[in-house]
Amino acid sequence: MAVATKSVTGRRTLHFNSIDEMLADVDRLNQGPVTVLGNWSSGQVLKHLTIVMTASLDGFHHRAPWFVRLIGKVVKKKFLTKPMSAGFNLPKGAASEMVPGPTEWADVIGPFRATVRRLQTEPQRMPSPFLGLLTREEWDRLHCRHAELHLSFLVPG
Repeated sequence: MAVATKSVTGRRTLHFNSIDEMLADVDRLNQGPVTVLGNWSSGQVLKHLTIVMTASLDGFHHRAPWFVRLIGKVVKKKFLTKPMSAGFNLPKGAASEMVPGPTEWADVIGPFRATVRRLQTEPQRMPSPFLGLLTREEWDRLHCRHAELHLSFLVPG
């Protein structure tokens, strides 16, 4: 039975000011056992973050409808500066691209680190399917907010 992630208690409160801080948290999680509070395994969380970061570099296969993208322009600042809320379900098309199947942490930690290295060294960024064109710095802030949400469901120990 699926967990209502909006009401999960015991999540960590995270705030990353940089991709390096996000990577440091993942490295801490990699040191030992992790308790998972949501619906995804720790591997699925890490794979999802990797998928989104890779797509920000190489492009997404889906695009939100025009009226959703219009809303995205209005709420862009909020998405870049405020914590993301739990409990959002991606639309079917986006979910098929960004929701991973069963995945083990050990299988995705290497690709995650490689993708972070790409974020740190490659200048190109593709449009967000929801927020449209973003600068490299805006994408980094969005990745930090996104990682804060998903990694909050992974508790060391």
